[in-house]
Amino acid sequence: MNFLFQTLKDQLNPQHPLYQLSAKIDWKAVDSDFAEYYTNFGRPAKPVRLMVSLLILRQLYNLSDESVVERWVENPYFQYFSGETHFQWSIPCDPSDLVHFRHRVGKEGIEKIFRLSVQLQGKDAQQKSVSLDTTVQEKILPSQLT
Repeated sequence: MNFLFQTLKDQLNPQHPLYQLSAKIDWKAVDSDFAEYYTNFGRPAKPVRLMVSLLILRQLYNLSDESVVERWVENPYFQYFSGETHFQWSIPCDPSDLVHFRHRVGKEGIEKIFRLSVQLQGKDAQQKSVSLDTTVQEKILPSQLT
């Protein structure tokens, strides 16, 4: 172990939910599932793990494309979840790259990511019924305040 340049794995808390979630995902299977959307020519693409992890983080934390990319730079757990071994100081991609990735993988690819998310939730996500709270709060108009 090098004390000057420790890896994220050595520095982070193994009990953190993202640290543990990262170990639950078969990232090699994710790479092979998404290989069909990539070609060997043209502009080099961002790694599949990075793009899929950003979309999962976006969903988990209810963030916009811009916010997930900004928080990625600030959060070593986001970076570790995305496959980085050392802390990075610059954004992993432009937020518009997430839009391009979603277009590239299409509905089928997004469904793969959704299925992965459901599998990660375990039995809780695979219940036969779901309870929804449809309570609506009335909007108070400014004229009603007086």
